[in-house]
Amino acid sequence: MPLSSVAANASEQEIPYYQSVGNECAMFEQAFQQRLPLLLKGPTGCGKTRFVSHMAAKLGKPLFTVSCHDDLTAADLTGRYLLQGGETRWVDGPLTRAVREGGICYLDEVVEARKDVTVVMHPLTDDRRLLPLERTGELLEAPDDFMLVVSYNPGYQHILKSLKPSTRQRFVAMSFDFPPPQVERDIVARESGLAPERCAALVNLAASLRDMKGQDLEEGVSTRLLVYCATLIQAGMPILDAARATLVEPLSDDADVQEGLMEAIHATFG
Repeated sequence: MPLSSVAANASEQEIPYYQSVGNECAMFEQAFQQRLPLLLKGPTGCGKTRFVSHMAAKLGKPLFTVSCHDDLTAADLTGRYLLQGGETRWVDGPLTRAVREGGICYLDEVVEARKDVTVVMHPLTDDRRLLPLERTGELLEAPDDFMLVVSYNPGYQHILKSLKPSTRQRFVAMSFDFPPPQVERDIVARESGLAPERCAALVNLAASLRDMKGQDLEEGVSTRLLVYCATLIQAGMPILDAARATLVEPLSDDADVQEGLMEAIHATFG
């Protein structure tokens, strides 16, 4: 599986749908124009990745997306020597490609990556905007149309996985949360094709389930899962079956917690 996914320049018709709830689009544009790195904070599934995809397409810039994980190293981002056709050749990683070619490099859940990734980021997040490639001896200067965007979920981190203040203070930062009920209803309706009035019931249910976060659940139900649920309902699946598959099973493996979730679902849909 490739480490990164790259989206080419998109026409207006191809811009991924995103419903703004504040000044986040204007803030992103200003950060891009002023060559400032951007940090997005917010719960899982609240729209951070979709927002970045939307803005990259809106600005007409390539998007290099990296889903960070425990085994992600600096070499995965910058590149490495690989054997190709009997020859050893240097192959750029997604971060290096973004710096060489211009574009937006998005590191999703950056705190999941190993610590050496932070070391690579630092020269790109100040006025130097440099990417040193020790293995090739290059020192790349980021072009004006390069932007570094990172995200993480502050509510799902522990002391061993958090961004140091010295790193956070290198970024312009924005906090994300789940959209207001009416906006979330419209998002779910548009993404799934389910009637808005039926999506409203799902959004009300989500509010009840999110109140359980920190008590029985580590994470509240995401907007993404609501879209999945609405999509299954629109396809003809019974509501309770769709809700169990999208709003219960993904949230917990504990039988008692699942029973409590189903009680809330029954209270909403009967």
